[in-house]
Amino acid sequence: MKRILFWLGNSRLFSLPMTFMSWLVIFLYSLKFDGNILNGILALIGISFAHLATNLFDDYVDYKSLSKDEAFINNSSKSKCNYLTTGEATLEELLKAVIIYCSIAFIIGVYLTIVCGWGVIALALIGGIIVLTYSKLSSNGFSEIAVGTAFGPLLFEGVFYVMCQKFSLTVFIMSVSIVVFTVGLVYMNNILDYDSDIQSGKTSLCIRLGNKHRAALGILIIYIIGYISNIVLAVHLKQIIYLLPLLTCPLAYKIYQSVKEYYADKKFVPEIKWWNYPLDNWDKIRKNGCENFYLRLYLARNIMMWVSSLTIVAIIINYAR
Repeated sequence: MKRILFWLGNSRLFSLPMTFMSWLVIFLYSLKFDGNILNGILALIGISFAHLATNLFDDYVDYKSLSKDEAFINNSSKSKCNYLTTGEATLEELLKAVIIYCSIAFIIGVYLTIVCGWGVIALALIGGIIVLTYSKLSSNGFSEIAVGTAFGPLLFEGVFYVMCQKFSLTVFIMSVSIVVFTVGLVYMNNILDYDSDIQSGKTSLCIRLGNKHRAALGILIIYIIGYISNIVLAVHLKQIIYLLPLLTCPLAYKIYQSVKEYYADKKFVPEIKWWNYPLDNWDKIRKNGCENFYLRLYLARNIMMWVSSLTIVAIIINYAR
């Protein structure tokens, strides 16, 4: 059990609530069409293990390429691969964990294919390609596209398909209105890593934009696209209640201002506000001097969670009518 918890922790289990919230949106929406609950739950389990496998495989590829970098090894306490640099696990053990995660997702995929049809295979193939190529995509500035595809149309249409045995334009629009804010979280992480990515030769979307001013403006543009998508969804469904996510607009502008402050002075730590909570592993973060990084990252995470939650509220209210 201790070893299982060890690998779950290294898999960045803390990222799963965002997967769960996206799944919950489409799961609840699918119930309106008498969706199969068991299939929906199995889809969540399969998606979660595929997500964790992607996180670990990203570590595997990164460590193989960076393990000869002395600066990377000396900074092992802050590295996402610190369990490898400190010798707590080997590359072989890491690869075994990835295979186990993928095997669980594969078995669930086989079952869902049998009971739901061949559409599951097409969705699984796209998901598998993203899992195996994510590290390469990420290092070349396409992580946002990969995440947007996997956690948007692929997740939403996949869950809706196994629950209702069909695809839907409404589900596609809904997926975009949610996943843009997940993309915002990924983009925020890349914004905060701007200088270190340049030093390591990694080409993120932020770096492709050419300078920090454009990179900071990029997060605002991403959120604007998200809110426009929410408006499109409300118009498409003819339900004003789906505009509830627009309540987070002030926080989107707040995060844009925060990014500009970060680029002006990386040592400046913003005052902790209610919108930053919960502060996961805060004692460890403060010990490593990463408060300025994580306060901004937590805000991006929370915006995604709140947009999903408000969409869920809209779905429930719509059911009650």
